[in-house]
Amino acid sequence: MNGIKKSFKKITPAYIAKTALLAAISYILYMFVKFPLPFMFPSFLEMQFSELPALLAGFGVGPLSGCLVIIIKCALKLPFSTTAMVGELMDCIIGLSVVIPASIFYSKLKTKKSALIGVIIGVSIATVFSMLFNRFVAIPFYVKLFFNGNFDAVVGICATLYKGVNKTNFYLYYIFLGVLPFNLLRLSIVGLITFLTYKKLSKILHWEVASKKKKKPSEVENNCQTEEKDI
Repeated sequence: MNGIKKSFKKITPAYIAKTALLAAISYILYMFVKFPLPFMFPSFLEMQFSELPALLAGFGVGPLSGCLVIIIKCALKLPFSTTAMVGELMDCIIGLSVVIPASIFYSKLKTKKSALIGVIIGVSIATVFSMLFNRFVAIPFYVKLFFNGNFDAVVGICATLYKGVNKTNFYLYYIFLGVLPFNLLRLSIVGLITFLTYKKLSKILHWEVASKKKKKPSEVENNCQTEEKDI
């Protein structure tokens, strides 16, 4: 109970403002800053780095803030979904699976080493989740929704990139030559940028702490003047 109370005490107006700002940046990245790498991966796998603000929130504000950034950006995207919300669900799961372990690990011991280890753990877990979700949820769903159950249509999309792919070995090619390296590359870029910038951003995000420190000398002078008047 004490832990829960402490968590709620941290949710100040400044905390909400930081989380909202980072969620807005994450949403913009999610909606507008994305591109395919058709020479490396299937064209429907688009590079996007919307987990970056969430990871920075997790490191600079706290794990809960990082999770909220992921949830908010995915919720805002839902009305514009072109995948019957399955794509957003997958992005939410992948985002949370990288932010939660990374930020919690870092919060236990706030050092550069723990930040690096946290990022590596988060990226690894999220990559595994992306492979499982694609294999058992996303691809089967997309085949039914967009191709009327015609699995050969999906195989055909990947055939130009993966020579020798067929209906029997599709998942072997797609998961290990597509999803695995794609998410490992994408999330590693996010993790690397986070690792290189989180310290500087953390100082900026804690503007209210800096302002309090600046106010202290003046507050001391005011207190002294009050005490003199009382005397």
